Amino acid sequence: MDSFELNKVLGAILGTCLVLLVTSFTAGAIFAPVMPEKPGYEIAVKEAPEGGAKEAAAAPSEPIEKLLQTASVEKGAASAKKCAACHTFEKNGPNRVGPNLYGILGDKKGEGRGFNFSAAMKAKGSEWTFDDLNKFIANPKGFVPGTAMGFAGIPKDSERADVIAYLRTLADSPVPLPTAAK
Repeated sequence: MDSFELNKVLGAILGTCLVLLVTSFTAGAIFAPVMPEKPGYEIAVKEAPEGGAKEAAAAPSEPIEKLLQTASVEKGAASAKKCAACHTFEKNGPNRVGPNLYGILGDKKGEGRGFNFSAAMKAKGSEWTFDDLNKFIANPKGFVPGTAMGFAGIPKDSERADVIAYLRTLADSPVPLPTAAK
């Protein structure tokens, strides 16, 4: 191969590199990424009141006694389908991620049901009342800080009342409805 052929080959390689370099600089100038001032995404989270999570748990606006007077068991059964991913409702039904909810009203918190409750739920103690269920369903982590229940809660008062009215019917002898304070 003579020097003229060698110069043509080296010239072609050099020309190709020069075209690639110019193309890279041009693409970088046209499609330059805009870097954000602060990396990442901001996630909007509701601020807890100064009193902490316990005050946030006491957020239901109307007393459950009043809400239960107009609650619909049928609507509650439909709304409880959200809960069916983790809970069962039939008598002697199996536990899933959460315990079976048959006869929950008046039952002890964090005990029995053949379910391994979180330490926070076991420590809560006492029995499930209408008011306790209302607060728990509104904000599980606010009512029982440290609970393993990952559900965010049902914010709408009437929907919670419907679910509680439905849960009340799931018992051999349903707990009587509380009377509304005048």
